[in-house]
Amino acid sequence: MSRRAFLAALLAAPAVARAEAPPALLRPHVLLEGDTLRVSDLFDQAGPRGATPLAAAPLPGRRMVLEAQNLWNIARAHGVPWRPLTGQERAVIERPGRPVPRAEIEALLRAELVRHGMEEEMEMDLPGLIPPMIPGAAFYEMALEGVVLEQPSLRFAATLLVLADGMPAQRMRLVGRAAPTTPVVVATRRLALNEIIAPEDARLIRLRAERVRPGQAQQLEQVVGQELRRPMAVEQSFALVDLGPPSVVQRNALVTLLLEAPGLQLAVQGRAMRAAARGEAVTVMNLTSRNVVEGIAIAPGRVRVAMGSVPVSTAAR
Repeated sequence: MSRRAFLAALLAAPAVARAEAPPALLRPHVLLEGDTLRVSDLFDQAGPRGATPLAAAPLPGRRMVLEAQNLWNIARAHGVPWRPLTGQERAVIERPGRPVPRAEIEALLRAELVRHGMEEEMEMDLPGLIPPMIPGAAFYEMALEGVVLEQPSLRFAATLLVLADGMPAQRMRLVGRAAPTTPVVVATRRLALNEIIAPEDARLIRLRAERVRPGQAQQLEQVVGQELRRPMAVEQSFALVDLGPPSVVQRNALVTLLLEAPGLQLAVQGRAMRAAARGEAVTVMNLTSRNVVEGIAIAPGRVRVAMGSVPVSTAAR
C-alpha cells in the first residue's frame, strides 16, 4: 500500500472505534530480554490481548524495525486502540546481547586441535572471526563438530556449536591455520650499553618461527649475566652477537699491569685502550714508558703481560 493510500485509509476509519477505549501509546524503542515479541512490548495500554505473542525476538545483539503500516495492522488485529497520525511512526525492537569471549573459543579450539596432532606451542590464525552473540545474562555451552587438521599445511576447520538459554542453537564455521613458534628472549626494560643483564631484565616469549632471525637468544641462560654491547628497547629480542662476558677492564680506565717471568713479578700502572672480559686480549699503555703493550685481562682492573713482550706502539709524549 502506498503512503497516500495508507493515510486515506486512516482518515476513513470510523471515529467511534477511537472512542471505545483510551488510546494506546506506541513504544518507539523496545528492549527485549526474552525470546518472544508480544503486543504489550509495542504498546502501552495494549488491552486484554497485550500478552499475545507476535513473533520471535531478534537474535541477541540484533534489531528489527516495524513501520507504521505494520504497527497499524498489528493494532487492528489485536484490538489495540492505536492509529498512526503521520504515517512516519516506527518501532525499533532490539535485544541486548554479549559476545562469547574470543579467548574461550580459542581455548576450546586449541584443546581439540592438540588432540588432532597440533603442537601446543603453535599459534592459531582465525581470520574474520566475529564471536557469536548470546543473551546478556544467559548460561551458555559450546562444543565443536567436524574438527579437521590438515598435514603438513596445518590448515584446520571446525564448526562451533553455541547453546544458550533463550535462543536457538547457533552454528559457526571456524577456518584457519596453525603456525609454528620459536622461543625468544626479550628485554623487560630499556637497557643501556655495557649493562650486565639481571634475571629480571629478560623474559622468554614465543614468536612465529618466520619472524625470528637467526642468531637470536632462545634461552634465558644465554642472556642473564652477560654484558650488553648495544642499547636495547623494551620487548626487543636479544641477539647473541650483542652479548658477551662482563668486562673486567673498562676502556680508558686505569689498570695494574703485571709483568711476569719465572721467579719475578713487576707491577706498573697503565691505561686500558679498550674494554675486555676476563681472558680476553687487551692493549694497555704503560704510563711510565708510554709504550702500548698487549696483555690478558685476568681480574677487575688487572692485566697480565709476559716479560719481554714487544710493544705494539709508543704513545706520543
